[in-house]
Amino acid sequence: MIVKMKFLSISGPKNDIDRVCEVYLSKYEMQLENAAAELKTTDNLQPFVEVNPYKEPLAKAEQFNALLSDEDQRIDAVMNQDDMLSLIRDVNHDYLDLVEKKELTKKQVDEYKEKLLIMEPFRTLELDMQKSLKYKYMKVRFGRVDVNYYKRLEKYLFDDLNAVFIEGIRNENYVYGCYFVSNADSSKVDSVFNSLHFERIAIPSEYIGTPEQACEELEKEIEEKQKEIAEIEKQIRELMAKNAAKLRGAKRRLEELSTNFDVRKLAARIEEGDNKEDYYILCGWMGEEDVKKFLAESKNDDKVFVVVEEDKEKFFGEPPTKLKNPRFFKPFEMFIRMYGLPANDEIDPTMFVALTYTFIFGAMFGDVGQGLCLFVFGGLLYLSKKINLAGIISIAGLFSTFFGFMFGSIFGFEDVIQARWLRPVDAMTNLPFIGQLNTVFVVAIAFGMGLNILVMIFNVINAVKSHDLENMLFSHNGIAGLVFYGFLVLTIVLYMTGHKVPGNIMMVIFLGVPVLLFVFKEPLGNLVTKQHKKMEEGKVMFFVQAFFELFETMLSYFSNTISYVRIGAFAVSHAAMMEVVLMLSGASAGHTNWIVFVLGNVLVCGLEGLVVGIQVLRLEYYEMFSRFYKGTGREFKPFHSQSDRN
Repeated sequence: MIVKMKFLSISGPKNDIDRVCEVYLSKYEMQLENAAAELKTTDNLQPFVEVNPYKEPLAKAEQFNALLSDEDQRIDAVMNQDDMLSLIRDVNHDYLDLVEKKELTKKQVDEYKEKLLIMEPFRTLELDMQKSLKYKYMKVRFGRVDVNYYKRLEKYLFDDLNAVFIEGIRNENYVYGCYFVSNADSSKVDSVFNSLHFERIAIPSEYIGTPEQACEELEKEIEEKQKEIAEIEKQIRELMAKNAAKLRGAKRRLEELSTNFDVRKLAARIEEGDNKEDYYILCGWMGEEDVKKFLAESKNDDKVFVVVEEDKEKFFGEPPTKLKNPRFFKPFEMFIRMYGLPANDEIDPTMFVALTYTFIFGAMFGDVGQGLCLFVFGGLLYLSKKINLAGIISIAGLFSTFFGFMFGSIFGFEDVIQARWLRPVDAMTNLPFIGQLNTVFVVAIAFGMGLNILVMIFNVINAVKSHDLENMLFSHNGIAGLVFYGFLVLTIVLYMTGHKVPGNIMMVIFLGVPVLLFVFKEPLGNLVTKQHKKMEEGKVMFFVQAFFELFETMLSYFSNTISYVRIGAFAVSHAAMMEVVLMLSGASAGHTNWIVFVLGNVLVCGLEGLVVGIQVLRLEYYEMFSRFYKGTGREFKPFHSQSDRN
């Protein structure tokens, strides 16, 4: 059902706003509105311009909580505000010192890795790095050359150049190595190597020994620094673990303080002259029961002044929609939110959807065994994960189990338990004019007729609540439509059951008059609402448009009714699909292959359950909701959600 909302404004001394949020607004769900925009008749309203002092500490607390282990969930919530902020500062100081050390060490690791990357291609060279770079009569050049140019380089080396090239590591693109050349020939040889795109690589002169030894030394340095990083990370974890309970408590408390402070974004303040104290004003929507409790609790508080505004029409917008349903029906609010929340003057269809959805699902998917599986699986998932869809599946599984007993079906077996009502495949009914028809089809259409009448009644109730006389009296889903469709259903039922149908005069009255009301709906609506509108189009166009609208109305009555045949069709198809599973598994022949039997049941349960679930939702949205429900409400978004806090 929809919680009745009240609009109220709360005011008091400006410096008392945090206490009011802490003491009162944290207990009751209230959707705050922008006071400056809503209270247009109040003079001297000014916005708050204060900066939230809790945002930065809260960001730090969230950062530290993200570093905590999930094993220990203790919370220390007894700290006062000063101790809490001091804790955040101290932990942040130690944390930043450790992070700085870690970053410096990581920088050193990166430098060592960069040097190792330079030395690695020359690792196989057998030469003393320090000595070779200080030769007196020759020069050594380290570098790399493209593989394609290396072949030309070999030709020059063997034929003309007075140089020796020692190859290091070769990959698919480059050949790494170094060449030795005398001082006298260095200019010529360098020019040739440059012309062959030899890229020189500067080698640090700090290493003693071979490139292999230099690489090993660098790897050792990297390993040592990585151990230092691991030790620093351990110290960070220990720092957080030592203060874990207090950090969790600080985060929770800072969230509350920050949220309370942010109330100022929607609040307004009244500036008083002559050194008088300034006042704040908060306004918004609260449930009627919460308003009563709030007023009772704050009546002796001389710093809080509350005004409950009964005439909500003077405020911007309609009240937000807050749904409150019993726990059994709560998961089905998901379907309502998917379509759109009811407006404040609409019926909440949650209970109706819960009952019709599960009942129709069970009738379309009646099987004791598979229904119990859905009930258990969905129930466990809902209890552990709080997934609304799982709760819906669990409840729908109960109805599947019920209809399984009614149809005498358990895991597809039709001869294990006795059918309490009928077997969908075999049950037939003789009808006048039509002849023999499957009983479940007949019952499904009759059930659909009953639902169509019920949703028309809902539409009339909604029209009464919204004072929409035209829709209530003359709409094809209003009283006129209810009389027309109800009389038509009564006539069909009397005829099919062999009873005498109403006479021609009654036909004219109960069918003809509503048709005329459909045709002249707009002018009659203007008449009862006293809106004297001139007909914009001509009379001919009016009747042409009325004819097509009437044709569409009659077609919708027929299609909405026939659409319920799918209930019987799926009941029959389920039995047929399970017959195939039993045949493939050999169960019908007496030698059951249990693997095939189980897999077949899982496949049917999954696929048919999904398709049936979608088809039932289609019936809800298109055949039922289209006749009475608009779903134009806006969601109630409280400043403090009690469900989140719990």
